[in-house]
Amino acid sequence: MTREEKQVIVDELSAKFATYSFFYITDAAGLSVASINRFRRLCYDQGMEYKVYKNTLIRKALDTLNADTSAMDAALKGQSGILFSKESGSAPAKLLKRYYKAEAYAKGVEPKPAFKGAYIDSDVFTGIENLEVLSTIKSKQDLIGEIVGLLQSPAKNVLSALQSSGGKLAGILKTLSEKE
Repeated sequence: MTREEKQVIVDELSAKFATYSFFYITDAAGLSVASINRFRRLCYDQGMEYKVYKNTLIRKALDTLNADTSAMDAALKGQSGILFSKESGSAPAKLLKRYYKAEAYAKGVEPKPAFKGAYIDSDVFTGIENLEVLSTIKSKQDLIGEIVGLLQSPAKNVLSALQSSGGKLAGILKTLSEKE
């Protein structure tokens, strides 16, 4: 691969890192072409993209981010694939867990592609022990929805109380007027 071809790949990766604020790095070593293609199809069906890159090119592209990604160096060993997601930071973790359950754990083998690290909104997570935590992270839209719901809740309670009290008050007034 020539220097120009490598630079094109680094530029492509840098653009993806700028576009996608969530990506996971996995170990693709030991996977057959059929397994990688099956995993890529699953990713595509879930609105994600999976591609295998050289570690040195990933490192150069990571250096273009405006964040400290030095913790990701531990993940850049062996054959690395990157799983990109626009939707949420937890979607790739959920996908990996489902894939592991269906493919690896059922057969009693080590899960592949093995999770090595993740970049979520400028935070770096490395190690398989973080996969469970990453799968429970709420998306930005979910958090905004919860905040809006919390803000609307007191207003709904006041309106509900006023409506029910108003109906009771009208009923009492009507009863009193009929008795006179």
